[in-house]
Amino acid sequence: MTVTFELPPALEAREPAAARDGVRLMVSRGTSVSHHRFPELPHLLDPGDLLVVNNSATLPAALLSQGGVRVHVSTEQVDGSWLVELRNADARTGLRLRVPDGEITLLRPYTSRLWVALADVPGDRVSYLQKHGRPIRYSYTDRDWPIETYQNSYATEPGSAEMPSAGRPLTGAVLAALAGRGVLVAPITLHTGVASAEVDEPPYPEWFQVPASTASLIPYVRASGHRVIAVGTTVVRALESSIQAAEGWTDLVIEPDHHLRAVDGLLTGLHEPRASHLKMLTAVAGEATLRVAYAEALRERYLWHEFGDVHLLLR
Repeated sequence: MTVTFELPPALEAREPAAARDGVRLMVSRGTSVSHHRFPELPHLLDPGDLLVVNNSATLPAALLSQGGVRVHVSTEQVDGSWLVELRNADARTGLRLRVPDGEITLLRPYTSRLWVALADVPGDRVSYLQKHGRPIRYSYTDRDWPIETYQNSYATEPGSAEMPSAGRPLTGAVLAALAGRGVLVAPITLHTGVASAEVDEPPYPEWFQVPASTASLIPYVRASGHRVIAVGTTVVRALESSIQAAEGWTDLVIEPDHHLRAVDGLLTGLHEPRASHLKMLTAVAGEATLRVAYAEALRERYLWHEFGDVHLLLR
C-alpha cells in the first residue's frame, strides 16, 4: 500500500456540520473523481442498487476512574472480559481502576495499546456504560458532544464503542429520497471497537450479524445487474465474513489482494495516513483510484474524521 500523505490539522473536522447531510461527497469511479453535496447521493446511484448499513448504536464507552484516568471500553470478548484502552496513564498488569459502582483490573496486554481487563461492575456492559459512560472524544474535537450526536438515524442495536460514522449523513430525508429513487436499503450489525487509526494495527475480532433478509437480497441484486454498496468499512467486514445469514465473531482482515465476494462499492469517511482501513479501500477500488482520490480530497480541502466529509467508491 503506497498511498501516503500528511493530514493538515486544518482538515480535521472539529464539530458536526450544521445539518447532518450538509457534508461534501466525493465520488470515485476508477481514476475519475467528481465532487458533490451529500443530498445528491440518490441521483448518483441506480434504481435497484442496494445500500447495506450498520445498525449498531454507539455506546458512551468512555469512563473516568478515581484519580482521573480515562478508560475507553472497546469490546467485550466471548469470555466476558473487556478490551480497554487507557488514554492518559501508563498501563500495567494488575492495575486496578476504581470506576463508578465498580472496578476494572488489567489482566494482560492485547495489542500495543489495548488491554484485556476484568470488569467487576453491576449489570452487562451495555447497560453499565449507558448509565455511567460518556462518548469517546478525541483531541481534534472542540468540545464534548451528547451521545445523540454519535448515533446514526437508523441505529437500533447498542454495542459500538465508536460511531460507524460513514452513515451519519444518511438523514431521514436522504433515506426517503433513496427509497423514491428505487434504491434498496438493508441492515447488518457489527459492533465496532476503538478505532486503530493512530497505529499500524490490524482490526481485532468484532461481533457481527448478517440477517437472513439482507443475505437473501445480495445475490438477487447482483444477479439483476445492480450493485451492493456498503455504508462503512464495518459493513464490508461483515458481508465479506459471511454472505449468508450468520452471527458471531469475525477476525477477517481485508488486505489489498482480497477478492470481494459481496461488495461492489463503498461509502466511507476519509481515513488517516496509517489507518488499516486504507488496505480495505484498496481491495474495493485499487491503489491508483485511492492515490487520485486522496490527492483530490487534500486539494479540495475535504474534512476528515467522524464529523467530516464522505467518499463514495464505485467499482
